[in-house]
Amino acid sequence: MARLEGKVALVTGAARGMGEATARLLVEQGAKVVLADILDEVGQKVADDLGESAIYVHLDVTDKAQWQAAVEAAGQLGQLNVLVNNAAVLIHKTIMDTTEDDFMFVTRINQLGVFLGMQSVFEAMKAAGGGSIINISSIDGLQSKNSLLAYTASKWAVRGMTKTAALEMGKYNIRVNSVHPGGVYTDMHGKDFMTREQADAGYSWQALPRVGMPREVAAVTAFLASDEASYSTASEFKVDGGWNAGAINEMLPQL
Repeated sequence: MARLEGKVALVTGAARGMGEATARLLVEQGAKVVLADILDEVGQKVADDLGESAIYVHLDVTDKAQWQAAVEAAGQLGQLNVLVNNAAVLIHKTIMDTTEDDFMFVTRINQLGVFLGMQSVFEAMKAAGGGSIINISSIDGLQSKNSLLAYTASKWAVRGMTKTAALEMGKYNIRVNSVHPGGVYTDMHGKDFMTREQADAGYSWQALPRVGMPREVAAVTAFLASDEASYSTASEFKVDGGWNAGAINEMLPQL
């Protein structure tokens, strides 16, 4: 029996990048998946490629009515028991250059979208007898760096909301965890103008001296979606190549 046989998952931001990699891996492992995004043509193409185990829906994660429609669409595949809140945006601006509109744009998608997602799937997961919500935060939900004020604020919020939701939903056998990727080679990272080798060079200082790949993050998400993670909730799962451990200092002895 496949690891995720019988699971029905809803993945946001599923048209490309980590969302696409996640949707593909979940299907490979036996799940049926609703791919949700605003990139309709690209998202539909991915769903078509995945065949009968996948459908595509348009979803602006800031719109509660569209969330409700996406959850209803999942009912075509069975009882919804996995949500991957992956959709996100990133803006690089200093604190003084960040406008109120910039801040709220990031906050609405990265933070409000996660809140609405958790709220929208609750009744369906409760009816299914439980489920797993995986909120994709970031290494910047554990630390920060310059030019990421709005993004970091939103990703710390995702980390905090995850814990509150886990406390409230646990008695219904709904687990809620956050995943914290480091640098991952996607369009958000600069894949459209940067080679893999160029991306790797930016991580020479960390324990695993290379950029991460979307499927490596998806693998952790798939574990959390599975019954193998049945006693994991309110936890933070890093997929960061050792970024958070610190940096290798070339002036000190090394192996």
